[in-house]
Amino acid sequence: MSEYSIEDLYKIYLQYPHVQTDTRKLKIGDLYFALKGPNFNGNLFAIAALEAGASYAIVDEPIPNSASFDHKIIQVADVLSTLQSLAKYHRQQFTIPFIAITGSNGKTTTKELVSAVLSSHFITYTTQGNLNNHIGVPLTLLSIQSDAQMAVIEMGANHLNEIKSYCAYTLPNFGLINNCGKAHLEGFGSVEGVRKGKGELFDFIKANHGSLFINADYDYLVNMSQGADAIISYGQENGNVTGYATNQNGLLQVNLTKACHIHAIQTQLVGEYNLPNVLAAICIGLYFKVPEDKIKAAIEKYTPNNSRSQLVKWNNNDVILDAYNANPSSMKVAIDNFANTPSSQKIVCLGGMKELGADSIQEHQDLIDYLQKFEWKQVILVGGDFKTCAHPYLFFETTDQAKNWILDQHFQQHTILIKGSRGIQMEKIIA
Repeated sequence: MSEYSIEDLYKIYLQYPHVQTDTRKLKIGDLYFALKGPNFNGNLFAIAALEAGASYAIVDEPIPNSASFDHKIIQVADVLSTLQSLAKYHRQQFTIPFIAITGSNGKTTTKELVSAVLSSHFITYTTQGNLNNHIGVPLTLLSIQSDAQMAVIEMGANHLNEIKSYCAYTLPNFGLINNCGKAHLEGFGSVEGVRKGKGELFDFIKANHGSLFINADYDYLVNMSQGADAIISYGQENGNVTGYATNQNGLLQVNLTKACHIHAIQTQLVGEYNLPNVLAAICIGLYFKVPEDKIKAAIEKYTPNNSRSQLVKWNNNDVILDAYNANPSSMKVAIDNFANTPSSQKIVCLGGMKELGADSIQEHQDLIDYLQKFEWKQVILVGGDFKTCAHPYLFFETTDQAKNWILDQHFQQHTILIKGSRGIQMEKIIA
């Protein structure tokens, strides 16, 4: 087939504006991009995608036995870079706010809250789930339709220059880094590396005369934001929007002290550590002139899912389920929050932390030492580098083993914290 420019491919995309990279999720008329990686090769499924109804297959290898489908096969030099270039071309058709959100802890919750607030007043497109990587970001951009009034894009990263690469085709004009903690140290090397990597978002925004939303309580974010054309801030003590947290029946209530007429917002989130996430959503909503009653209603209606800051009932126990991910920073605030939770029967279930590099064992040991500052009914550690640490607690290799032990205890009227890295799958304990 003759060569296709991005402009040519975009004309096809406008006819078939739904993009898929997984043949198992393919719908008739979708554009199929045959991505490949160390353990998969989408080119091998190009014919199957076309047989299933794909409008075109974009590939980067010759496809054997394809004569009957040649008119629907577009071969490019590299499918991933073509996907990203197409996403950039699509992004350039819009003049609406594109708000990019990144950070070490809570960025998905922040993105969900911001999207909930903006969606209450604008046609808003946002990252689905946590599709926040080099594949998910361009797919999110290509899901934005012509009626869009707002776009909220989540960016994840575990090494330097990753956020920079996303900005090159997302072209955000607004940015938010909710925090920089001890996450992905294996890739970033240090907390300073995390700040540099996440700071690539601020660098792009500043270079392109955009606007930044920052938590003004964090000096490092204040410093990182210096030089921006516009800075809009929030925080518990400092900022254009301020507020503090209280606990209402185990759930976070946010009490506002500055910026609007809303007095209190009762959320469905667990943990005071979610206060900055809620304040960020309020701050962004007010900036874009979302009516205050809509802001309040949107946040109060938002229900967390996917094992993030959820309060659930299980076998006549209250469970704080925050098992989507974990790093030393998020573990510590979860422990602090749990220590302050009113309950005399507290059980801590922590799964091992991933991607901590050479410091992993020490970070796990530090966390154990921190746990010992508090009184718990029981502490259960599961998997990872907890195995090599010194501690007085129960340890299990797998979540299934931990679950079986807990079930054998027949706990009633206890409060249980469950947290761990995604790979440990701590949510299985109550599945």
